[in-house]
Amino acid sequence: MILIGLTGSIGMGKSTTTAMFADRGAVVWNADETVHRLYAPGGAAVDLVGAAFPGVVADGAVDRVRLAEALGRDETAFRRLEAIVHPLVAAGRVEDLEAARAAGVRLAVLDIPLLFETGGDAGVDAVVVVSADPAIQAERVLARPGMTRERFEAILARQLPDAEKRARADFVIDTGRGLDAARAQVGAVVDTVLNPAWISPRRALSPDAERRH
Repeated sequence: MILIGLTGSIGMGKSTTTAMFADRGAVVWNADETVHRLYAPGGAAVDLVGAAFPGVVADGAVDRVRLAEALGRDETAFRRLEAIVHPLVAAGRVEDLEAARAAGVRLAVLDIPLLFETGGDAGVDAVVVVSADPAIQAERVLARPGMTRERFEAILARQLPDAEKRARADFVIDTGRGLDAARAQVGAVVDTVLNPAWISPRRALSPDAERRH
């Protein structure tokens, strides 16, 4: 099974792009959806996050608004949260991928916003970065309900710059050129990585890469 790590900064069109990969038969694993499950009632992160950040749990679930307020701009608090959540997310990913592999899936796309920041790029066969012009990105993000310029800039500050992501990518999907162009780019990536002659440019980076196939 080929593993693609898909990432991109906020507002770049990751959700739209992963849907296009799904349309081409890929199984998509989404890190944010996994976090939502962990924060939901009965989720494995609820008690742990509640203990680390008193007052953020309401009705048996992590209240993301309260959590955001508790985190503020405190990088130490973010690191404490990541130390709790990232191992749980990673365990969920392993379980889901094992099920996909057992089902005979040929291509899996891991939608991970902080792929590079967490070192996840070392565990995939190729990295796809979703990108767009900064003006288009800002327009998309600031149109979201409740979004402010300050919050947008705070989110960007915690993410690797888009230019660096593009430089480290194996494939770049430019969503600023329209849906048809993005869909064609996705199709080209799928055709490339599923070609029996294709060799992963990252295979040598991960000692267990051969076991993923």
